Amino acid sequence: MQACTLTASDLACRRGDRVLFKGLSLALRGGEACQIVGTNGIGKSSLIRIIAGLMPAFAGSVATTGTIGLIDERPALDPQLPLGAALAFWQRLDGSADAAVERLGLANLLDVPVRYLSTGQKKRAALARLLGQNASVWLLDEPLNGLDSDAVKLVEALAGEHLAQGGICLIASHQPFALDGMGQMALAEYTL
Repeated sequence: MQACTLTASDLACRRGDRVLFKGLSLALRGGEACQIVGTNGIGKSSLIRIIAGLMPAFAGSVATTGTIGLIDERPALDPQLPLGAALAFWQRLDGSADAAVERLGLANLLDVPVRYLSTGQKKRAALARLLGQNASVWLLDEPLNGLDSDAVKLVEALAGEHLAQGGICLIASHQPFALDGMGQMALAEYTL
């Protein structure tokens, strides 16, 4: 895996007339993880989107080395296509996710249109896509939503394997996420 870093310096986020957080700084190197915690609406997803480059920061800066992979509430899979075809689209860009499809228990769903998948199945499909990307920096926004207890353990194991290979995980979640050595940042400490 390529070397990776993630640095956020003095970030602030404004949505409309409301500043959600300010003065947030964070630095992660390969093999490190941090869970961003806080109540709904505090800005966890906005922080992830800022770091991914999908939303501008109101103030501050973000610098990363290494490729970024993102999982959020939108699985980025065409809902009209069967799961196999939707994943194949990304495989042409990112690389094969065949081993991930098998490991995540999706092999028997490849002919099912994405729109008919359950929330948990869509989340596992998004994880298969993420694994196919071979991204070194994982940005995971509520990665456990919709998953049963076995799938939660699998996601935690996958994140642990990613860290062991030198990757970074930044996880925004209100749910507990079991990952050895993971730091935690309470977003409430940066609110007004």
